[in-house]
Amino acid sequence: MSETRPFEISVSESELQDLKSRIAATRWPEAEVVDDWSQGTPLAYVQDVCRYWMEEYDWRRCEAIINSYPQFVTTVDGVDIHFLHIRSRFDEARPLVMTHGWPGSVAEFFKVIGPLTDPTEYGGNESDAFHLVLPTMPGYGFSGKPTEPGWGVERIGRAWGALMERLGYDKYFAQGGDWGSSVTHSIATTQTDHCIGAHVNFALVTPGEEVMTDLTDFEQKAIEKLQYYLDVDGGYSKEQGTRPQTIGYSLVDSPVGLAAWIIEKFWAWTDNNGSPEDAVSRDEMLDNVMMYWLTESGASAARLYWESMSLLGQPQPPIHIPFGVSIFPHDIFIASERWYRERCSDLRYFKILNNGGHFAATEKPDVFVDELRKCFATMR
Repeated sequence: MSETRPFEISVSESELQDLKSRIAATRWPEAEVVDDWSQGTPLAYVQDVCRYWMEEYDWRRCEAIINSYPQFVTTVDGVDIHFLHIRSRFDEARPLVMTHGWPGSVAEFFKVIGPLTDPTEYGGNESDAFHLVLPTMPGYGFSGKPTEPGWGVERIGRAWGALMERLGYDKYFAQGGDWGSSVTHSIATTQTDHCIGAHVNFALVTPGEEVMTDLTDFEQKAIEKLQYYLDVDGGYSKEQGTRPQTIGYSLVDSPVGLAAWIIEKFWAWTDNNGSPEDAVSRDEMLDNVMMYWLTESGASAARLYWESMSLLGQPQPPIHIPFGVSIFPHDIFIASERWYRERCSDLRYFKILNNGGHFAATEKPDVFVDELRKCFATMR
C-alpha cells in the first residue's frame, strides 16, 4: 500500500516576486473593438485585475486557509494525488469525496467545508455531517502530472475509489461539478460496491430520441444553451481538447494570459450582471488562478480535455445507485428531470434552483450546502 504523506503548501518569496515581475513586464495587446466581453476578457478589466494581483492580492491568506486543513499526498496508479481530508467531530458522519473541475480547484470549497463537516455550527443537524475528502485532480494544482496518456475521467474515478479505500472508507458518497461531475458520474457507474450515493451540480446527460420530439420550454432552453456552448462559448475546450500543449506554453509562461483565460469563464458561467465580481470576489478568482500558476499546471490540466472531451454526446452507461442533481440555471449545461430519469434508475433528488451558476460552492455556498444535505438525507 502506498504511503500517505502529510503535506503543507509553502511558496517561496522568490516565486511570488517572479510573478510580480512577469506581470509588470507584460506586453499588452490593443483593446478590443467592442464595448462588451464578446471578443474575450476586456483589456481594461484584465489590466485592473492584474494591477490588483501585483500590488494588493495576498497569496499568504489563501495559503494559510489551505494549510489550516489537514493535507496529504499519496501515490495512486503511479501519480501523486494531493488531497484535503477533513474529518467531522461527529463520529457518525458520512464520508464524502468532492471533486472540483476546470478552471477550479479545492479553493472552490473553502466556504462549504465548515458547514459540511460541522453542521450544528451552521444551522444544520448532526446527521448532516460529513467526513470530507477533497482531492486535486491529476495534472492540477499540487497533484502530480501524468506522464502518459490515459488519465481520463474514468481512470480518475477509479483512482478516487482507491483513495477512499486507502483512507478506510468502504462506503462513501461522491459529489462534483464541471469535470468533477464527470468523475462523479463515472464513480456512480464503476464504484457501485462502495459508492452508496452521488450528487452533481453540473448536468451531464444525453436525452433519448423519444423525449426530443416533445420538448418542454425548459428542455428547449437546455438545447439552446448546449448549442451556444458549441457555437460560441466552447472555444477554450476545443483548443484544450485538441492542442493542449500548444495553449500550454502561454498558460504556463504568462500570468496575464492565464488570468485572462480563466477569468473569462468566471464571467461567462456565473450568475452576474455583467461583471464576474457580481458573483465571486476578485480574491476568489485569483486564488484559483494561483493554483494553476504556482504549480505550472496550465498544460497538464488542459490535457484532461484531450483525454475526455470526446465523451460529450456519447452514449452514457446507466446509473443504478441513488443519485441526485441540482441545476443552477446559469451553468453551462442544464437538464430536465425526465432526461435524468432516463439514465438513473434511482434518482432520489432533483431540483432546479432560481439562481446561481457554474461555481456553485463559491457563488451560492448556503444553497449548495442545503442541496447536499437534502439530497444525501434521502440516501441514509
